Amino acid sequence: MTPHDYLNIGAAVWLFICWVGYARFARKRARTDHCLASVLHVYRKNWMIEMLSRENRIADTALIASLERNVSFLASTSILIIAGFVTIMASIDKVYITITALPFANESMSPRQLQLKIVLLLMIYVYAFFTLTWAMRQYGFCSILLGAAPAHDADIGEAERRRYAISTAKIIDQAGHSYNYGLRAYYFSLAILPWFFNTWFFIVAVGVVVGVLYRREFHSTTLRALVRDLTATEAMKK
Repeated sequence: MTPHDYLNIGAAVWLFICWVGYARFARKRARTDHCLASVLHVYRKNWMIEMLSRENRIADTALIASLERNVSFLASTSILIIAGFVTIMASIDKVYITITALPFANESMSPRQLQLKIVLLLMIYVYAFFTLTWAMRQYGFCSILLGAAPAHDADIGEAERRRYAISTAKIIDQAGHSYNYGLRAYYFSLAILPWFFNTWFFIVAVGVVVGVLYRREFHSTTLRALVRDLTATEAMKK
C-alpha cells in the first residue's frame, strides 16, 4: 500500500460520508425547516384532496403517468450506463492507456486503481437503477389508488375522504423520495469523473455536489416561490 493508495481509500470514504451524511441531514432538517421535499408533500396532499372532489380525473392520471415517464427515462439510462461500464471492464488496459494519455491525467494511477474507480461507478448506477425502478413501481401503485378512489359524489364521510387523500399523497411522496435518491446518485457519480485526473479534485467535487444539493433543496428560488404560493393559498382558505 502506497500513500497514494491510502489517499484514494480516504477519498472513497469521503464520498460515502458526504452522500449518506447529507441524506440523513436533509431528512432531519426537513422536519423543522422548509425544503423542496416538505413543501411538495403539502402540495401533494392538497392535490389528492382536490382530486377526490373532481368528477373528471383524467388530468390527475396523466400527471402521474408523466412523473412515471421521467423516472423511467433515468432508469433506462442507468441500464445503458451499466452496460457501458461492463464493456469498459472487459478492455481496461486499452482504457487505461487512453485516459493516461489525456492532459492533466493522474500519472500515479495504476490500472488496478482505474478498475476500482470504474467498479465504484458501476455500483452507484446499479443502486440508481434499483432506486429509480422502485420509484416507478410506486407511481404505478399511485395510478391504482387513483383508479380505486371513491367518486366525487360517493356517500362517504369527509374524514374518510381525507384519510384516503392523505394515504395516496403519502405513496406519491415515497415515490418522489425514491426518485430524489436516484437523482442524487447521478450527481455524486459525476463528482467521480475528476478522480480520473486528480484525487484532490475529486474530494473538492464531492463537496461541491453537496453544496449544490443543499442550496437547491433548502435555499433555491423555486423553494421560495413554492413557499410563497403555499402561504398565500392557506391565507385565502382562512
